[in-house]
Amino acid sequence: MDKIHVGVVYGGRSVEHDISLLSAKNILQNIDRTKYEVKLLAIDKDGKWYLCESIEKPIKSGAPLSIILDASDPYFFDQTSKIRLDVIFPILHGTDGEDGSVQGLLQTMNIAYVGSGVLGSAASMDKILAKRVMQSADLPVAAFEAYQHHEKESISYNHIKEVFGLPFIIKPANLGSSVGVSKVTKEEDFSRAIDDAFKYDDSILIEEFIDGREVECAILGNINPLASVAGEVVLSDNYDFYSFTAKYEDPDSAQIKIPADMSKDVHDTIKKISLQAYALLNCRDLARVDLFVKDDGEVFINEINTLPGFTNISMYPSLIQYEGIGYTELISKLIEMARGRQEESNRITTNYKSQL
Repeated sequence: MDKIHVGVVYGGRSVEHDISLLSAKNILQNIDRTKYEVKLLAIDKDGKWYLCESIEKPIKSGAPLSIILDASDPYFFDQTSKIRLDVIFPILHGTDGEDGSVQGLLQTMNIAYVGSGVLGSAASMDKILAKRVMQSADLPVAAFEAYQHHEKESISYNHIKEVFGLPFIIKPANLGSSVGVSKVTKEEDFSRAIDDAFKYDDSILIEEFIDGREVECAILGNINPLASVAGEVVLSDNYDFYSFTAKYEDPDSAQIKIPADMSKDVHDTIKKISLQAYALLNCRDLARVDLFVKDDGEVFINEINTLPGFTNISMYPSLIQYEGIGYTELISKLIEMARGRQEESNRITTNYKSQL
């Protein structure tokens, strides 16, 4: 049987570029080579695409890629040959990859791809929009205020302190991996935190600090999707919150507990509201929902990630593995879901006979 041609797309114009490379390496190491022929499509930090032989830096050592935008016969071109792919596995984290932009490109090309579509990706990536949508459905989120860059000078420390008390959190609206996130405990930290968040985005979020345990729930599938048990991130005393450094640079920063040591009722609540958020934000195939659990068992949704990390320390594949689905099987399931969905979408016609 002919192998299915899979393009793993990684890198991207994002502050999470390096995390994407780590995720792509893990996918490459674990994908079933008896079923899939893999091509590595890398995007450098300037947004240029390359066909690479291995996942290494610098990406520019690969062959430059062009894209033929022909929905009837889409392909990539590396200056010497046509590269036709059956499905794309985008493992892009953050802006210009997890936000619907690449998904829109692939949809235009009529190529099957793993993960949420344009709407689900964009809605989930924008923390402000996602919180407003979840809030409208009475899902529990932390109290927040949103600001645009042109409003920067009008943001008042005294107002924020009065609304949320101390401490409070400041973060960019469209980023992940805790980049640009600050926990403000005193007025002297306020301006620096505002500047840092606006350095990465034109929109920022200021929200109440939830004093609770950090847990994550993995979702897999579309019709009757699987919700995993909750896994807990237990930080060392050296960190106030799960920062970028704690997540990726300090191996002693945190312990991951799967399952989290919580009652069945709390686990059930986490699963229930995670599935509700997944459906509400029009997600598909996979997502990781990040939540807080207070000492009294009250649960809050922090955010939802439509292309969660696939590194060797990432929570998403670890949670799915706990549910009995190994890394290689998980990758295969995601690829087959994408292909099946593409076949289903082909039943929809774009032709309409009119009298015009």
